[in-house]
Amino acid sequence: MPPSPEPEDRSAQPALIKRSLDIAGHRTSISIEPEFWAALQRCAEADGRSVRSLIAEIDAARLAVPGRNLSSAIRVYVLQRLAGGAKQASANMPS
Repeated sequence: MPPSPEPEDRSAQPALIKRSLDIAGHRTSISIEPEFWAALQRCAEADGRSVRSLIAEIDAARLAVPGRNLSSAIRVYVLQRLAGGAKQASANMPS
């Protein structure tokens, strides 16, 4: 019987990455998993824009969803982009 695989050592990678930035004239902090940061960066690159401008767009759209914080809105946006592409994610963002 082969030995059981060793569990992945995730202690070297932080559970959340925290970034502080200015959006719409106010300072805010965002804490999301490294995988979501990487995916968000890929979305911004695919759109030919900065991560900051993409976050600003997500922030403006999330105001139509009561109680959703910015970190959650970013995760939802990334999932929608990965699931259905840019058009679906943009269509699902309230104007």
